[in-house]
Amino acid sequence: MPRIGPCSKILLTRTGRVLRASVALILLLAPVPAVHAEEPEIALNAGLYVIRAEVARAPMTRARGLMYRKAMPANHGMLFVFAEAERQCFWMKNTLIPLSIAFLDDQGGIVNIADMQPQSEGNHCSERPVRYALEMNQGWFATRNIRAGFKISGVEKAQRPQ
Repeated sequence: MPRIGPCSKILLTRTGRVLRASVALILLLAPVPAVHAEEPEIALNAGLYVIRAEVARAPMTRARGLMYRKAMPANHGMLFVFAEAERQCFWMKNTLIPLSIAFLDDQGGIVNIADMQPQSEGNHCSERPVRYALEMNQGWFATRNIRAGFKISGVEKAQRPQ
């Protein structure tokens, strides 16, 4: 095993300090990503109504959804995007606000809508395979007379660019 002399030890110590300082500087100067940098917010249209929707594409983002939030602004929601049309089910464990969910087909047509109570573990499922689900404050769809068959436009913007 080679021996390290006193000059080599000093050089290694200085190199280590320089390396640590360089890494710290890089971390300080690196841009901090926005909370939703990968999962943007998009505008959707439900007739005359504009919805600001957070996009939940990544599995972890979809799994977290709107959990632990104490409120959601009016006309805001979360659009869940799935790779393929399948029957989707949601529950409200750890979700603190009452929500309504619209299950949407590939073109944004509403298949069905369900009201969901906070902290519930009951399932709320699409009646047939869907590509999207849009969660809004509870009653948002009903107060605007939006029901099954209605189209939400702009969902195609939620797809990742190819």
